[in-house]
Amino acid sequence: MNSEPITKESSTRICNHMNQDHQDALNAYASYYGKIKSFESARMISLSPKSFELNIDDQILEIKFDHILQDCTDAHKTLVKMIKAIPKT
Repeated sequence: MNSEPITKESSTRICNHMNQDHQDALNAYASYYGKIKSFESARMISLSPKSFELNIDDQILEIKFDHILQDCTDAHKTLVKMIKAIPKT
């Protein structure tokens, strides 16, 4: 199986998708992985094989992955795995 590499273009597409369709996940990433308890807004601004960045109320937060992503399919699986790992409150 051949998947799309992570490029500037694919990063932009993934960020736009997350910002438009998965705001709840972005908020959860900021709260759990970023340990930020109170904020107005979270937006994904970049994704690389090593990490992704969120803009939290005009502050940049980098969240590192537990491995180097191989491609966009790996990015999707990893982001889903990360959201599922967050304890339900």
